[in-house]
Order: sequence, then C-alpha cells, then structure tokens
Amino acid sequence: MTTAPSVVHGPWTGSSSAKVVIVEAAGGLARRRWLEDRLQEMGRFGARTFGVSCDFELGGPWAGVNSLFSALLAEIREQRPELVERHALELVYVLPQLRRSLTVRNPNLTDLAPVDEKTRNYPVDRAFRTVHGLIDLLDSWKMATCADTPWVIACDDYDAAGAMGRRFFQELMRRRGERLHVQLLLGVGPGQGKAAGAWFSLHLPTEIRTVDLDASPSEVTVSSEAAQRALEVEKQIGDDHIEMQVHLSNLIRLWQLTGRPDKALRYRNFALATYNTLGLYEDALRYGQGLLPLAFEHAPDDEHLQWSILLKLLMSHIGLGDIDTCLNLAQQEGLRLVEHHPEWRIPLFYLMAMFYARFKKPRDLGKGEEYLERSLAAIDEANLPEGERHFHFVFNRNGLAMIRTFQGRHQEAIDLCRNGVARLNAHLGADQHRLHRSILLYNIAQVYAATKSYPEAIEYYSAALAMDPNYSEYYNDRGNVLLHLGRLEEARADYLKAIELSPPYFEVFTNLGQCYRRMGDMAEAIQSYSRVLDLEPNHLLALLGRAKAHEELGHVEPAIDDYTAALSQDSSQWEALASRGVMYYEAGDLDASLADFNRAIELRPDQVDLYHNRATVLADLGRYAEAAHDLETGLRLNPADEDRLALQTKLEAVLTREQLDLSVPLNGPEARRNVRS
Repeated sequence: MTTAPSVVHGPWTGSSSAKVVIVEAAGGLARRRWLEDRLQEMGRFGARTFGVSCDFELGGPWAGVNSLFSALLAEIREQRPELVERHALELVYVLPQLRRSLTVRNPNLTDLAPVDEKTRNYPVDRAFRTVHGLIDLLDSWKMATCADTPWVIACDDYDAAGAMGRRFFQELMRRRGERLHVQLLLGVGPGQGKAAGAWFSLHLPTEIRTVDLDASPSEVTVSSEAAQRALEVEKQIGDDHIEMQVHLSNLIRLWQLTGRPDKALRYRNFALATYNTLGLYEDALRYGQGLLPLAFEHAPDDEHLQWSILLKLLMSHIGLGDIDTCLNLAQQEGLRLVEHHPEWRIPLFYLMAMFYARFKKPRDLGKGEEYLERSLAAIDEANLPEGERHFHFVFNRNGLAMIRTFQGRHQEAIDLCRNGVARLNAHLGADQHRLHRSILLYNIAQVYAATKSYPEAIEYYSAALAMDPNYSEYYNDRGNVLLHLGRLEEARADYLKAIELSPPYFEVFTNLGQCYRRMGDMAEAIQSYSRVLDLEPNHLLALLGRAKAHEELGHVEPAIDDYTAALSQDSSQWEALASRGVMYYEAGDLDASLADFNRAIELRPDQVDLYHNRATVLADLGRYAEAAHDLETGLRLNPADEDRLALQTKLEAVLTREQLDLSVPLNGPEARRNVRS
C-alpha cells in the first residue's frame, strides 16, 4: 500500500495491484478506445466493467455517476426494489427523469415550498449526504447479489469532472473500494495525474501510467448540425423542467458549438438556479461563471434575468463561504440593479446584513443591523401587497433576532421570533409561508437550547416538527436536548427518526453513539461511532467515544487504536492520554503507560488521579521513591476524602516496599484497580 501515487511509464500490463490507476494521455477518441480495450482485457479475467465519461460539460454535476447508475438501475430494481424506494431521493438527484416513476419519501417543507417561499437554502455539506446514500445503495445491493465479482470502472475525463461526480468516486473508493472489489481507471490529460491522485485517500494504492496517444476529438460537429440538433431537442422537451434538466448539458454544449452563447444563456441560468437550490454550489457556479456579463451583453433590457442570476450567484457563494466575492458582487452589481427597483433592495440589503453579521469573520454586527434597517426602509418604500409586506417585515426581524442572539440578548431574540409567528398567523393564510413559520419556531427553540432552557426548547422544537415533520435536523436537535435532560429513550427515538428521514450524515450518528453510551449499551454505541467514522474518518468525538466504549467492554487493543487515532488529531487531549495509559497498563506495556501518564501530567498537573495512576505504574516498575513522590503530590492537591484515603493507603504500601527494598513490583488485580482515567 502506497502513501503517494507511483508513476509507471509504458504499456498496460493487464493487471495492477493499485485500486486507482490514473492514465495520463491526450484526451479524445483514442484515449477512450484505449480505456475500452483495457476494460475488455479485465472482463476476460472475470471482472464486470463500466466505461463512463466524467466530463462536466457532457453530463453535468453527476457526470459518470449518472451513467453508472443508469447501467445498474434495472438490475437493482428487479433484485432489490426496496433499495430503490429507500434511496429514491438520491436517485432522482442523479437521474432526474426518475421523478416521473419514483416517489421521494418524506419530503420536507424546504423541498415543497413554492419558489417565492423558499427562505432556506441547504448547507453545502447536505449535498454530500446524497453521495453517501448512493454508496450505501451500491453496498447493500452488491453485497447481497454479487459481492465477490470485481468491478472495474473506467472514468474518462476525470480531470474535467464536477465537484459532486469527483466526490462520489473518491468516497466510493475510500469507503467501499476494498469491500466491493472496485478498481478505477481514470483518464486524465497529460500532467494531470498527480492532481487527480491527490483527490484520493493517501492510504489508497494509486498508480499513474503515461500512455502516448494522439489527440483526437471524441466528436466532430459542425455549427449547422449542432444548431439543428439543439432545435430538435428544444422542440422535444418544450417547457418540461424535468426534461430540461435531463438535457441541460447537451443543450448548453450544442448552442455553444454553434457560437450562440445567447441561446445557451437560458439553459445556463436554469442550471445555476436548479443546482443552487439543491445545494450543489460549486457545480452551480460552473454554470454561473461569466453568466452575468453574458446577460448584460445579450439581454441588456432584461433586468429581471440579470437580478435572478445575481441572487443565485450570491446564494452559491454564500453556500461556499466566499463572503468577499458576495460583498463585491452585491456592491458592484447589486446596488446598480436595485437603483430603480425598491422591491429588490429588500432582499439585497438583507443579504448584505447576513454577509456582515453572520458569515464575515470577525462578524460586524453593527454593519449587519445597519443593512437590516435599510432593508426595512425599502419595505416601506416598495408598493407591496399587504401579505408580502407583512412577510418581509417578519423575515427582516428574524435577521435582527439572529443579531440579538449573537449579542447575548436572548429574550429580545425570542420575542422578535414570537411576534413574527403571531404576525404571520394574523395576516397570512394558513398555507402561506409554512416553511418560514417553522423556521421561526425552530429559531426560538435554538435560543432556548443555547440558554439551557430545555423544557421550552423541547416545546418549540416539537412545534416546528408539527409544521415540518420530515425535516431530519429538527429531530436531531430535539434529541440533543432530550439527551441533556437524561431522557435517553426519547433521545434515541429522535435520532433514529432523523436517520430514517435523510441520507446519512455523521452528526446524527455521533449523537446516537453518545446516547447509547450513556444508556450503557456499549455494543450499539460502537456500531454508531463506527458509522460516523465510515462517513467522516477523522471525527475526534467519535474516535474518543468508541475508544471509551471499547474500554468499558474490556476491548484493550481496539481502545488503544482509537485513542491513538484521536491523539493523532489532537495531541493535547490529556484525558485520552490518561485513558490510553490505563489501556497500556492493562496490556502489560508499562513503559508506554508511563509515557502517557507523563505527558498527561505535563498537560494537567492539577489532576489527582493522574498522579495516583502514574504512581501505580512506577511502583510496578520498582521505582518506589518516584511513586511515593507522586502520591505525596496527589495528597497536596487536597483530594476528596475517599481519594485521600486511597492515596494514603497506597503511599504506606509503597514506602514499606521501598524500606524493604523488595524487587517484586506491585501487580495483580488490586494494583490494576488503582489505575484509572
């Protein structure tokens, strides 16, 4: 197993020990055929093979992934139809045409809200759940039907892949490459192999092979042919948004081949809006790159189009945390666009308030509040229908509630949100802005949870859930409050419901592991923490939690391994050092145990237990004077009566042995009980 890609020059040998083989060669038809020939060779050895293109321009954000699942879907549907139903959400993301035949279970209000009521954008990491859900689907199906059949997937144009497509194959190999017997062949351009290899785990065996091939286009299309094909596709899809999403990449490519970027403008704008809404911000911005200048050039009078593009660009950059770009766009383009549109100033100034008060580091709460007031003034200036005016006022004051929370003015924040709910209830119909009403209730719950007013937090989480019963995060957050209160069965039920409602995310499994550990169910805790580490391999809390659970069950070696992994993340974890010191003691490695207690005491010289434990190890090593010194130090730290008695008893035993100059060290069950973390 290598820790960096090895480079091999020369022809393909027909087999490789590497799980990822990166083929550097000129792109085009020759490379594609070369990869196809390699797949045929591997097929003769019994592998099942797949050839896909990961080129973003050809297949969009899920290029390569969509081809793989298109090839497998009929089999999965026939052999394990329940898996297709369970993973419908992930499948329709990748293959949008399936929205006609698959029903997404348990959609939440963020999914269902009309476009003009979508007041919540998903965080960027939520899209990653789709990747993990798809991998879980493949794992469940392949292990049940063809576990031992090796797969070889040739991904051509991997260096041109979108963010989500690239992430899928990285995570597939990290999480299940070995278990599912998967090998990747990645076709990349000359000089791109090292960068492609860096996208994969350092511990994944990787090779770079250079192949001398002639550059040749995969397709030759003249402008007139491209235009004719684009018109045929447009006629076929009409205004069907599902079909438009299916054919997006093809339409954009065809119109660009004709030299008509003005015709591609409509579809790039649709793609920007679609993938921004789904939380695929990096891929959305590939469609949005240069789109606003294009709109200024080819649709100079369509300010509504320009405004729509600007808003989507801002939301995508927010999703990626690029606040400097947001501020530049808002100040340079936004202020010009809203000059004659007071109704557009409302969202622009609100967003600028969020840039300063929520996302900028450090936060500028004063500037944020200033822009909220400017947005509020714009509400009064705009000639809005009454319902919209009330909604925008409430939405604005919710932003102020956030600032009040950051300022520690919690009751003011709660009152602002409560008043907002009351105002919406009084002036809007019951079916209007349900999403934002649930968010207001959730925000009240969050403030109560932060101030440790747990019964009130539960009340408002429950109220938010009554409005939006399929939002996974609400269950997770309510479960955390229940966990704080020691209502463990209820917390577990909430965590399990959160897991049921969403593709997997590591936070909820972490919380479930904590819950099981407090319940004393260490085996279930280990399973939950292991699930976390499958999704997020370096998660510190999960490593520590699993180590503790192993320790409780007497699993010495696994506990040592997890403590070691945790300490590689943060070597200042003195409690982890102390716990590992205990485990080393249990394993009979006194030198390693002593080293851990030495380091733990350096970090926390005020902890009585550390001196007691190190004294036990020192006594076992026959170093009685040092052991006595540690016990005396522990006594000087004024321990509790019970601990004082234990220290004094141990000190007398150690002094007696020193006086007798016995060579037999302390050991056995009694000494082991004295070593504790």
